Amino acid sequence: MNQARAKELAVTAAKIRLSALDAVYGAASGHIGGSLSATDLLTVLYFDKMNVDPKNPSDPDRDRFVLSKGHCTPALYPTLALRGFFPVEDLKLFRSIDGHMSGHAEMHHVKGVDMSTGSLGQGLSCAVGMAMAGKLDQKTYRVYALMGDGEIEEGQIWEAAMAAAKFHLDNLCGIVDVNGLQIDGATADVMPSEPLDEKWAAFGWNVIKCDGHDLVAISDALDAAAACKGKPTVILAATVKGKGVSFMENNAGWHGKAPNGEQYQVARAELLETLHRLEG
Repeated sequence: MNQARAKELAVTAAKIRLSALDAVYGAASGHIGGSLSATDLLTVLYFDKMNVDPKNPSDPDRDRFVLSKGHCTPALYPTLALRGFFPVEDLKLFRSIDGHMSGHAEMHHVKGVDMSTGSLGQGLSCAVGMAMAGKLDQKTYRVYALMGDGEIEEGQIWEAAMAAAKFHLDNLCGIVDVNGLQIDGATADVMPSEPLDEKWAAFGWNVIKCDGHDLVAISDALDAAAACKGKPTVILAATVKGKGVSFMENNAGWHGKAPNGEQYQVARAELLETLHRLEG
């Protein structure tokens, strides 16, 4: 990826972060911290790597994406909207009783969502099933599953990891949003999971580490994952929870709450400043 392309993607990511903030504030509810940390990952996937067609969201040959950390829809829904799956105006109905965009990923009512998620730990199993189906059907599509580093405390994640290695699912790419925080505090305090690279490797996965906010590094990691044959790949993406908003960054308190009016104005001004700077 050249720098010009990276700049285009950075502008898109900035717009997604703004939309995420607006959605959570408008609903007075939502998970903003982990959404902001995952935004750059989603941006590269949907706007540079994944084979998807917003006009044909059910294309059997499309790449699949599973938001295993299913509460981070404030990032996923704007990503889908900006990619063209549905009008951006629909985001105003996020978590609204009059709308169809619930707080967790919903596949039956939101175009572009491949799997309904929300119960943490289950998404990777779904992605393994999709990848196995692709192998059986001799399809070339790839499957991506985005997990949280707090989420992978769930045992089902590791059951799925074993199955993926056993069946040599090299069409599967797991991505862990390693921001170091979960709802109750630091992952190192709640349930230490490091060394993640050694654990995933021990489960038979190809392991790649990258900066989860460096768009070029993310792109390179996804290319390396696609080039790996015979085993699944996991990308351990180092990120900052609340990325882009100074008072939210590295603050576990912003895992799942909405800003008040004053906080919203400060956060929006910061994100707008970033967007304007990137647009030049």
